[in-house]
Amino acid sequence: MNGNEENSSFEELEATTLFCPQCRRAVPVIKHLMLVLPDGEKYSYHCRLCGTQVGSKTVSKNNRPVLIL
Repeated sequence: MNGNEENSSFEELEATTLFCPQCRRAVPVIKHLMLVLPDGEKYSYHCRLCGTQVGSKTVSKNNRPVLIL
């Protein structure tokens, strides 16, 4: 396996569980589209239990996700 094949397996990384400061534990999350930008899309992650925003992610048009916690 070369470097390009290894990197391509992580192009679509999605968070399924994140720490919620309100619930004080790792919880399942729901992904919501927040903005459609000229260079990509911005998503937010919300706690399934209480609805608190626990993270966000920007996906650029070249399909490189950036996860911000």
